[in-house]
This record gives sequence, C-alpha cells and structure tokens, in this order.
Amino acid sequence: MSPLTLHLMRHGAPQTPGLLLGHTDMPPDPAAMQLCIDRSRALAFDCLTSSGLARASAPAALIATDRQAAHRIDPRWRELNFGEWEGMDPATLPAGDTARFWSSPDDYPPPGGESWSDLCHRVSAALLDVGEPTLILTHAGAIRAALTALCGLNYQQAWAIDLPYSAVLTLRFWPGDNPGAQITGLVT
Repeated sequence: MSPLTLHLMRHGAPQTPGLLLGHTDMPPDPAAMQLCIDRSRALAFDCLTSSGLARASAPAALIATDRQAAHRIDPRWRELNFGEWEGMDPATLPAGDTARFWSSPDDYPPPGGESWSDLCHRVSAALLDVGEPTLILTHAGAIRAALTALCGLNYQQAWAIDLPYSAVLTLRFWPGDNPGAQITGLVT
C-alpha cells in the first residue's frame, strides 16, 4: 500500500492561552486563526478534518472556505479531557497532583478526566479512518497521541516535541491496522 500525506496542525492560540482547556470550548484568537489559514495554503490535502472544539473547528471552517474544500468534524480529535482541572491555570493546582500527572498520565489522570491511554486509543481509532491526503486541525495532546500511534513514541518522547500554536507536522502515513509513519517536515 502506498503512503498518504497527513498534516497535523495545532489550533491557533485560544483567547486565553496557558489554561488546561481540554474539552473546554474556548474561542480562538482571530489573529491566530489567520495564521492557521496562512500555513494551510502551502499544504496539499484532499480531506480536512478537525476537532469540534471552536479553537480547532473555527479556523478549519475558514480554511475549508479558502480552499473550497469539505470540512468534517470528528470529536475523536479533541484534546485530553482534564476533568476537574478543565479551564484551570496549572500554576493554581496542587503541585504534587500535576507533577504526578505529568510523570505518569496513565496512573494519575486528572480527577474525573481522561488517561493518556484513553486519548491514544481514541486518536488511534480516528487514524484508521484516514484514507486520503488529509489536514487534521486538532490539539497538541491529540497530535502527540497520533505520534505515539504512528511512530511508536512513548509518552515522554511524544511530549518532548514542542508544538507551538499553529504548528504543522507533516507525516508520510501508511494506513492499516498497524499504521506507521515517517516525519517529513515540521513547520512552526
């Protein structure tokens, strides 16, 4: 089977950056949406998919209009659910709780939230539906989960990759039950 091109774009900055937004639906900053549009113009894709959260779906809708392309929303591309930590500034949370989470997100997920493995399973299932060159406008956690699934990275390796707002990661993607990928470019 031939490889496909997969572009993973992180949404632009939300109106209030620095919070644990997870499934919280905070609108994007308008200037950040324009940066997503500008970066998408250099990408070749046949399918445009996004998370349903406004910080990803709003710029994706504008890209779809700009490119005269269909836009599909897939909730599996949402960020990690931070449960009781949703919308919080990490600096205001108990340091021991967040340190345990960051060191072992499967053993210590956010209270009432999602584990790292749950996010990886959700994103892995979404990757199985990719069948053509695709741009996915999503969140940093979901991109890292995709790297875990496609490249075999462990949690620490995936989180060592810097993904600033509006970053684009381009991969050659071999679809199937055990997909593999090769990173071919990173735009920040």
